[in-house]
Amino acid sequence: MAERESEVTVAEDQLDDAGWSRTRAWVERGLPPGDRIRAVAALRGGWTSQMRRLDVEGEGGPYSLVLRSFVKPFYVKHARGLLTREADILRLLANAKANADADVPAARLHAVDAAAEHCDHPSLLMSLLPGSVRLDEADVERTSELLARQLAAIHGLRVAEEARPRTYEAWTSPERVRFPVGSRRPDLWERAVEVIRRPPPVHRPCFLHRDFHPGNVLFAGTGAGLAVTGVVDWVETSWGPADLDVAHCSTALALLHGVPVGMRFADRYVEAGGTLSDDPAAHLYWRLLDALAYAPDAEKVAGPWRDLGRTDLTPAVLAGRLEEYLLALLRRYG
Repeated sequence: MAERESEVTVAEDQLDDAGWSRTRAWVERGLPPGDRIRAVAALRGGWTSQMRRLDVEGEGGPYSLVLRSFVKPFYVKHARGLLTREADILRLLANAKANADADVPAARLHAVDAAAEHCDHPSLLMSLLPGSVRLDEADVERTSELLARQLAAIHGLRVAEEARPRTYEAWTSPERVRFPVGSRRPDLWERAVEVIRRPPPVHRPCFLHRDFHPGNVLFAGTGAGLAVTGVVDWVETSWGPADLDVAHCSTALALLHGVPVGMRFADRYVEAGGTLSDDPAAHLYWRLLDALAYAPDAEKVAGPWRDLGRTDLTPAVLAGRLEEYLLALLRRYG
């Protein structure tokens, strides 16, 4: 994992004051003899985990690792399942890469302590990937195209039945959707919720990242040289409909860059070789199931996005885009 554009460096003499002395000891015990941590950078942009870049001085030269630690009570409670899943997926992806089965640039697993048996908090240690998150408005069309290609490659990963991740879980339900206060279109929200009241459509399942969006993809270069260098955050990896992964990225793009960008992503995905449901009603179900999980104003993701420079994404802007996105989906697929 990497996040080079937004970090706070911590000097060597501050390391033991950062509330992770046991975790640091666990990391250093697993390093090659003679290697030691010399600096730490707190990585921003996420809200489920505390992320650190660890700069290591080694006999073979300096290198960096990334440490994910769950510190929030909810995620500590579920850490064993989440981090064990991510460790399993990183191993699976490393094996697929070694066998040339897929083109998915993911971090290499170094160690995991999902139950915090040795660490201050449940933690996972992995390699540092090159590149950075790109959430700005520059070259959005090219970025969207690359995202679509990468997602199609992920869905094309061949996984033996015994190695498949868990079946996907829905992140909202009709009863949990919160309507925005003061909306002038309550009927729009009612229509959207009615769509997801029916049973999930029959689908052909595949390997899903499950949280694929611009904040979990790293890029390097510009213009024609722009390229994906990493895909991170595999804790929610699942087995389910490709439409759901496409829906999640589409919603994020609509919120970040406007409804037209989000609406075009599914077409880009198909152009990249991906396959979606040929039933508009089924596709609409998955799109709305994802979008409604952001209701009423997408504030859950707004904080990390603002930390990465998108201070224009106020609650009012995001709430307006989410509502317009629901309208666009119902007009196109309803």
